Amino acid sequence: MSEFHKQNRLYLIWGNHNRKWKKKENVEKYLYQYYDDRKKCNEPLFDGIKVHEGLVLRHKGTNKKIFIAHGHQGDLLNDGLWWLGRFVVRHIWKPLQVLGVRDPTSPAKNFKKRGEVEKKIIEWVKVNNQILVAGHTHRPMFPDNGAPPYFNDGSCVHPRCITGIEIQNVEIALIKWLVKPKDSVALNTPLLIMREVLAGPKKLWSLLQ
Repeated sequence: MSEFHKQNRLYLIWGNHNRKWKKKENVEKYLYQYYDDRKKCNEPLFDGIKVHEGLVLRHKGTNKKIFIAHGHQGDLLNDGLWWLGRFVVRHIWKPLQVLGVRDPTSPAKNFKKRGEVEKKIIEWVKVNNQILVAGHTHRPMFPDNGAPPYFNDGSCVHPRCITGIEIQNVEIALIKWLVKPKDSVALNTPLLIMREVLAGPKKLWSLLQ
């Protein structure tokens, strides 16, 4: 990520879990540098970076847009009432999770909550006829033909893989990066980092009505 930043190719978006990045002083404190234990001093990381609540990608040829956000904006408890949600997670549901109780405040862990958030987001996409890429629910989404153009990049915290959205040559795809053996039959085969296409690619502007 630091190498991307050096090339001016890194854009960060804050969400409900890192809402503190909304304030410039916190960005400077936590992201501009890191402490190197070996050198016993601070080293530059994302010096000068800005963290956004959302981004708009604009296509130069057509002037059409793609809206990118974390996705918590469709979730009242994690947006407008974020302070209450944080209190509940830290002091009430965290101990209960040890006993196996699912956190009802989290769309990633509560199927009903996830569905409610996704329904709100999809309604916004339909009303505005706007391509949207988001996260938050941890469930990958890639619309079928004729469905509202809502894409979800899924999750980067699974133990075996990460999923993501790739946009290239005005096409969009849902992909997965995972570690797997080069030869599943042979013993002592090396492990490789593999890229798999889960859905797409599709031409972006064909998704708009």
